[in-house]
Amino acid sequence: MGKKKVVQQSADTRVEEKAAETVAKTAAKQSSKKVESGHVYVQASYNNTLITVTDASGNVITWASAGSLGFSGPKKATPFAAQKVTAVVLEKIQKTGPFQLHVVVKGVGSGRDSVIRTLSGAQGFTVASLRDATPIPHNGPRPPKPRRV
Repeated sequence: MGKKKVVQQSADTRVEEKAAETVAKTAAKQSSKKVESGHVYVQASYNNTLITVTDASGNVITWASAGSLGFSGPKKATPFAAQKVTAVVLEKIQKTGPFQLHVVVKGVGSGRDSVIRTLSGAQGFTVASLRDATPIPHNGPRPPKPRRV
């Protein structure tokens, strides 16, 4: 057994730790900022439902999905799972906002109607606009070549 080596903290590592603490504090301050208006992006696919809340400039405030709540397999795409995801997102933004919501719905999943109903019935939030951004093919894929016999 040899002698134990004592390592002293240099001034550089102390400065880095202080910088990390201030970054954490400013992040906490930014999250407590009140946001009046924002966008809610709903992506409802056949497999999952994702909801993202952003402020007016597009910075993400919070998000949730049916998979993150513990739903698995085909249960993720149900209207019940979409309703629970919406409730979780509304609970996260209850204190900080945004309170005026511009909703953008994308996808053809079964949870899209449930999300819209839950958002419109939420206390303290107003749905200012509702837009459907589901991609629609203009011409579709190229048809197959004619068969040669």
